[in-house]
Amino acid sequence: MYLGVIADDFTGATDIAGFLVGNGLPTTQLIGVPAEGFRVASDAAVVSLKSRSCAPDEAVEQSKAALRWLQAQGCKQFFFKYCSTFDSTAKGNIGPVTDALLKELDDTFTIICPSLPVNGRTVYYGYLFVGDVPLNESGMRHHPITPMLDSNLMRLMEAQASGKAGNIPAGIIDRGVEAVREAFKNLRAAGVRYAVVDTLTDEHLTVLGQAVEGLSLVTGGSGLGAGIARAFSSRNGGKAGDASAAGAPPGGKTIILSGSCSTMTNRQVAVYSSEAPAYALDVLKCLGGAQNYAEEVAGWISGQAGSILAPLVYATTDPEGLAVVQKTHGAEAASAAVEAFFSHLAKLLAGAGFDHFIVAGGETSGVVVQSLGISGFHIGPQIAPGVPWVRAVNVPLSLALKSGNFGDEQFFFKAQSFY
Repeated sequence: MYLGVIADDFTGATDIAGFLVGNGLPTTQLIGVPAEGFRVASDAAVVSLKSRSCAPDEAVEQSKAALRWLQAQGCKQFFFKYCSTFDSTAKGNIGPVTDALLKELDDTFTIICPSLPVNGRTVYYGYLFVGDVPLNESGMRHHPITPMLDSNLMRLMEAQASGKAGNIPAGIIDRGVEAVREAFKNLRAAGVRYAVVDTLTDEHLTVLGQAVEGLSLVTGGSGLGAGIARAFSSRNGGKAGDASAAGAPPGGKTIILSGSCSTMTNRQVAVYSSEAPAYALDVLKCLGGAQNYAEEVAGWISGQAGSILAPLVYATTDPEGLAVVQKTHGAEAASAAVEAFFSHLAKLLAGAGFDHFIVAGGETSGVVVQSLGISGFHIGPQIAPGVPWVRAVNVPLSLALKSGNFGDEQFFFKAQSFY
């Protein structure tokens, strides 16, 4: 196996797996760390964890377990994948996990590359932008679990990790692969542990994909994965081809579940609910008994059987509404109750014959996948950059797992156009 990816949430794992397949690197996505002795016959494997917002120590242990399984597959390079908006807090988990993986690999240097230009995530002089605004001025400043209040990746990394961060500006990347490798060498010699690489275009990612060959560990978003896949494919004479056929959705009973409160998901929910049956969750009912409330909502869904468009169930709300919910019920209690609701609902719907799940939000996606007992995916065609359809390897289910801000306003419609 050439590349082993450790992803800190389910949608992030699906995101990078789609980019790897789309750029010529055959990939299997696995849910959680497989049992010892389990083997995967592919050039890359993505291990999906749920470690983005748990306690740092727990995230470290999960990530080390994934690393050791990937090492047993004979991987040559390892990739710690986090969100393109660097979702983390002052305590982690990006910094602690990166440090732990470097220690396990007996290395002292890696890169920080969350950029995904196709989705408007770019880095300039070490500052992360979302579209045309710095990260801390984007909707991420209102994130309920990992509010991003700074856009300087060097400061963000040094606040939660143990080493020094430095920047490689776009001008060096414009000069090509050898210039970037020389910059890596110079930063390492200067005692820099984390090289934050500017990335403004897909061409920059292509350069970086070649330049990082030989690094034991890289970290970042799915854009860097695309660059690495292109470099791999070029070296091995491969072609992207139609590696997505095995993961294409065959068509069936579809449900849309949205737990994300991101700016884009709010817009997607508003546009879709104007034309399709939609049910807004009552958080108080979730707190009062998630299972009973799930049965009530499942009854509402069964009453929408005549609709051409799939029904939508959403906990999505705007920043003001989210603030009210958190103040009234407590952020952790409200989140746990909503996750428990979606867990019960997903199992009820699968039992009722629903076999296509479109899910918005990393935490919600993780809950749904775990509740349905899915062990891995075949990666299918991309609905939007970073959001492919996937087909479970062990049960007859298709899923589209969307990070909050991914896709455009028509995403829920487009996902259903594939069958």
